[in-house]
Amino acid sequence: MTKDRSSVFLFIDDDVKPLAVLETPIVFDFDTSKLTDGEHVLRIVSKSPTGREGIRKINFTVKNGPSISVEGLEEHDIVDGVLPLMINAYDKGNQKSFVIEGSETPQTIPVWIWIIIILFVGWGAYYGITYFSGME
Repeated sequence: MTKDRSSVFLFIDDDVKPLAVLETPIVFDFDTSKLTDGEHVLRIVSKSPTGREGIRKINFTVKNGPSISVEGLEEHDIVDGVLPLMINAYDKGNQKSFVIEGSETPQTIPVWIWIIIILFVGWGAYYGITYFSGME
């Protein structure tokens, strides 16, 4: 490394061996695919040409694994008895091809849609009855 540029040491979590040692300014691709899903800390230690050091920590969350969708149970629900659960897990794939099967989570029809359908059918029945009864 040249003496007129600062250098940075990149550490993940509590590793003592740096992930990379780079001269600044630098742009690089940070590959998180080798990290486990969950909370991590990127610790950047900079060293100036005069020997002074600075530290910056960045907390981040890795979510490379398959997404998990659960319908029928929410966070902090109070439950009793038997619960019907719908669980789906799907991955992003290899980003070069798109797989339709299993890539979407099926969901039940929301209650508000059922209410709209019932109101529409009721209005239609009322309109039909009043229209045809007035034709006599």
